[in-house]
Amino acid sequence: MGEGPFPTVLALHGWGASAHDLIGLAPVLNGGEALVLSPQGPVGIRTPQGPIGYGWYPLDEDHHASPAEVTRASESVLAFLDAAQERYPVDPRKIVLLGFSQGGALAFDLALRDCSRFAGLAALSSWIPEGLTAEIQPDSTHQNLPVLVVHGTEDPMVPVDRARESRQQLTALGVALTYREYEMGHEICAEALRDIVTWLDEKVLHPIQLA
Repeated sequence: MGEGPFPTVLALHGWGASAHDLIGLAPVLNGGEALVLSPQGPVGIRTPQGPIGYGWYPLDEDHHASPAEVTRASESVLAFLDAAQERYPVDPRKIVLLGFSQGGALAFDLALRDCSRFAGLAALSSWIPEGLTAEIQPDSTHQNLPVLVVHGTEDPMVPVDRARESRQQLTALGVALTYREYEMGHEICAEALRDIVTWLDEKVLHPIQLA
């Protein structure tokens, strides 16, 4: 791959998964020539049968999160990214956020609050955290942010209506939105993966520059 710097995908796993969950995308993103950083959420999830994985912030009995907990999680991910940029040959102009489920909600919080830091955002089977867009003033940085939303019409965990609500909020912010629905559940099907790879290449890593 050479010495870099390299396009970098910061991949945030979903609730109940781990740092290993999305690292398998590395060989197919940017032809395997992108750095894929996959941190692990700090919240351990346990059941009576034992541990089942990790999350980014705790949820109450109704599966809601406090804004303070989301903010705390965002700050921890930014600290991870700062440390990674000191250690690895990250191209700061080509950092892409990719998040699945709860990781996607966190990616929305990170990218929409500070568009200038990220070259793109891919939110998979996810949603915009409650109240986030009400706190944000749309500006030119949002218009320059490519955003991909991918969701399954048969998703039993995060209903597709939440993705459609996110689409409305993103449209109001004026981001460069690509929205896709697939006949799938809470997952990434082969067709969705192909479209993610294509979007990443065409919209973020190697966009056509008009003179």
